[in-house]
Amino acid sequence: MSNAFWQTKTLEQMTSEEFESLCDGCGKCCLNKVIDDDTDDLYFTDIACRLLDSKSGACRDYSNRFSLVPDCVKVDPADEESFLWLPPSCSYRRVREGRPLPSWHPLLTGSKAQMHKLKMSVAGRSVPESRGYGLVERIVSWPLVDRD
Repeated sequence: MSNAFWQTKTLEQMTSEEFESLCDGCGKCCLNKVIDDDTDDLYFTDIACRLLDSKSGACRDYSNRFSLVPDCVKVDPADEESFLWLPPSCSYRRVREGRPLPSWHPLLTGSKAQMHKLKMSVAGRSVPESRGYGLVERIVSWPLVDRD
């Protein structure tokens, strides 16, 4: 890609369109998480936000997500804490940490196909929160996988 803005700009320097395009659409940030009260360790579950289409891994109402899901967290380049709950494969986190985009990223490949093929998204791997599962029983490690 000739305009590799993520290699020359910090997250804070990016336009809103550039920042938004860094999102690979994996949906891992839309999984419910558990924080251990004793250790503050963060654990991912395979339980998806009610707006997430678990088959495609896409938000059903992305533009209204913050009003429809009050605890939906906005990733803000100026707020370091907003990156703490993101998985290691997240492009926002990778760029923040000075790491390159993964080889499967849609900005590099032109589509989400490789991301889904490598199972780097939640597509087909999550369950809806409406089913009433207990969070602790649904803790999974796959959202923490970070591969190129």
